[in-house]
Amino acid sequence: MLKIQRIFDRCAFVPSAERDGVYEFYRRSDSRYRAASQLAAEYGTSQTRGGARRLAYPGLLSVTPPGFSVCGCAEKFSPVKWVFHAVLLMAAFCVAGCGRQSTSPQKPEANYPLPDPPVVVNCPPGNRGGRFVVCELREPKTFNYLVADELASRYIGRFMFWGLLNFDVPTQTVKPALAESWTNSPDGKTWTFKLRKNLYWSDGSPLTADDVVFTWNDIIYNPEIPNWVRDEFIVDGKKFVVSKLDDLTVQVVTPEVFAPFLQAFASTVPIYPKHVLAKYANASFPAAYGVDWKPADIVGEGPYCLKEYKQGQYAVLQRNPYFIEVDTNGTRLPYFDEIIFSTVPDYNAQDLNFLAGESDAVDSIYPYDYDEFKAASAQGKINLLEPGIGLMTTFFWFNENTSINPHTGKPYVDPVKLKWFRNEKFRQAVSYAIDRNAILKAVDDDRGVPQYGLMTSGYQNWYDPKTKTYPYDPAKALELLKEIGIERRNGDAFLTDSNGNKIVFVFNTDIENNERIKTCVLITSELQKLGLQVIFQPINFDTLITKIDDTFDYECVLMGNYSDTGTDPYGLMNNLKSSGYDHYWFPQQKTPSTSWEARMDYLMDAQMQTLDLAAREKDFNEVQEIMADEQPLIFTVTPIYYAAIRPDIGNVRPTALSYYQVTWNAEELYFKK
Repeated sequence: MLKIQRIFDRCAFVPSAERDGVYEFYRRSDSRYRAASQLAAEYGTSQTRGGARRLAYPGLLSVTPPGFSVCGCAEKFSPVKWVFHAVLLMAAFCVAGCGRQSTSPQKPEANYPLPDPPVVVNCPPGNRGGRFVVCELREPKTFNYLVADELASRYIGRFMFWGLLNFDVPTQTVKPALAESWTNSPDGKTWTFKLRKNLYWSDGSPLTADDVVFTWNDIIYNPEIPNWVRDEFIVDGKKFVVSKLDDLTVQVVTPEVFAPFLQAFASTVPIYPKHVLAKYANASFPAAYGVDWKPADIVGEGPYCLKEYKQGQYAVLQRNPYFIEVDTNGTRLPYFDEIIFSTVPDYNAQDLNFLAGESDAVDSIYPYDYDEFKAASAQGKINLLEPGIGLMTTFFWFNENTSINPHTGKPYVDPVKLKWFRNEKFRQAVSYAIDRNAILKAVDDDRGVPQYGLMTSGYQNWYDPKTKTYPYDPAKALELLKEIGIERRNGDAFLTDSNGNKIVFVFNTDIENNERIKTCVLITSELQKLGLQVIFQPINFDTLITKIDDTFDYECVLMGNYSDTGTDPYGLMNNLKSSGYDHYWFPQQKTPSTSWEARMDYLMDAQMQTLDLAAREKDFNEVQEIMADEQPLIFTVTPIYYAAIRPDIGNVRPTALSYYQVTWNAEELYFKK
C-alpha cells in the first residue's frame, strides 16, 4: 500500500539520499513538485507535538513514489493507487494555499468575558493549542443543524451550536450549559430555566431568553420550516408553550408529562440567534447558514465557529472565544485552536489518512479493518478503542408511499409493486431470505451479531431480547410468498404474482460506502436465488437522500441509522410516528395509512407521557413487537464498531453510545506536551 506523509516531515526526517530521490521523482513526474517544495519551505512547522513536527496547515500530502520506501518498508507500485493519491495531492495544494490567506489572530482572551458563572467541566486540565484533523467522507450540504438531514452536516454542526443543557454521553446524564439551573412544577408539566449572565454569541452579541423563544416559536414550530425536531415535541397534536419570563428566564409548559424532557428538549436542540436569523423565519430558512454563506455570518454558541470552507476539500472550525466552558483550572475550553474536516472519497481513504498520520482520530472503524488498526496499535502508533456494540443499525426497506406525485399526477410507486411492498408477508419472506450470519462473516469478519429488531443491545434498558427473529430460512420465505400468490409457475426460475407479474425491483444504496455495497451484493444474491429479480444500483449519496426525502422515486433502499440523542426512545419519534419526516417507508403521513402505524403513534406518545419507567418499557416493547411483526424496516447485522485516536491526545472518553465514539467531547480533547 502506498503511504501518505506530510512533505515537510519527509524532508526533515528521511535519509538525504532517499529524500533526493523522492524530489527527483516529483521533478520528473509532476510539475507541481515546485509548488510542493515552495509550500513546505514557506509554511515550515507551526508546532511541536510529541517530538514530531507538523505543517502549519493540514492536507499538504506527499505520495511515496514507486521504488522508494518509508521507514525502511519497501513499496510496490500500483497505477490505480498512484492516480488516487495524486488526486489527493492536488487537493492538498489547494488546502495549504488557502490556509495561508485565512489565518487571522484573535484578540487577547481578556477581551472575551466569561459567563457568570462559567460552566466548570470536571475533566483533567489540558493544554491549549494545535489543530485537530479528522477526515469526513462527505461534504456538508448545509451548516444549518436544524434542517440537516445527513451525517456530514450534523457532524460539523454539532461543534457550532449548543443547548440549554449538555448531555454527557457515556453516563447518559444531562448537565448545565446555557442554563445554569432549572426547576419543574409538582404536576411535571412546567419547566423553568435560568440562563447564565453574560452569555454571548460567537459574534459578540448578547444571548438571552429572546433567542430561546425565537428558536422554538419562530423556527421549530413554524409550519413553513421543515425540520427534524418538531415532530418529537408535539404531544396529542399540541405544541410545547415556550415563553420568556425575563431576559434570563424561560418557561416551558408541556401538554402532558413529557418523560425525556431534559434530555430531549433542553440538551439535544441547539439555540439559534434571533438577531441573525429573524428575517429567515419563513420558508427561506432552509437556505440560511448554507454552504454558500460567508463563515463570519454563521453565528453560533458552540465551542467552535466556521473559519473557512472549501467545497469538496475541507472545512476549518476555529475556537469560539465566547464559549461558556472552563476546566477546573479556569482555562477556557475548547483546547484545540482549530478543527479541520478534510473531505476524502471513501472509508479506505479515511483509514489510510489516519494510519499515515494525516488525521488524528477515526470515530468509526469497520470490523474488516480491525486487524490493520490492531497492528498499528501494537506498534504504539495509535490507540485502538473497543467501546462495544453501539446504536448504529443497518437496514433496508421498500417504498410504501401511496401518494400521488403532484408534479406528474402519477403514483410515486408502481401500483403493482406497491401491492407487494405493503404486504407484511412479502416483507417477512424477504427477511427470512437474508443470511445475516453470511453478511457478518463476509463483511464484518464475524465481529458482530445478527439484528432482527428495531434496537441493538447497546440501547441498555430499552432493548427487548424477546423480539421476534427471522433466522435464515429460504423455505419459510417461499411458503409465505405462496400464501399471497407469489410463486414459480410453469417451471420458471423466477417468481410471479397471481396476475403474472414478475417480481422485480431496483435496490439502491450509497455508492461511497463499501460495507453497504458488500451487504447489498449478498442480499441481492440471496433474493435472486429465491426467485426475485433484484436490480442492484448503488448511486451517489446526495442523490439517494433526495430520492428518500424529496422525490420518493425509489423502490428499495439500504441505509444505516444511528441515534445522536442517546438511548431514550424519544430519539426514534421522527422514525416511528407516521407523521415523521424520517418515517422511512412512508414519511410525513397526514393520517396513519395502516392500523399498526396508528397503534405505534399511540404507543410512542403514551410512553412519553409518564414518568413510570416500567410503563414506558411496556409500551415501547409493544412498539418493538409491531416492528418485528410488520418488518417495515428489515435489519441486517449489528457490527462491533471500533475507534482510534492518536496516543498523544488527552481526555479521551470513548463510548459506544454515540456515532462519535471519540470526538463527542472534542472541546475537552487536547494534545499532550
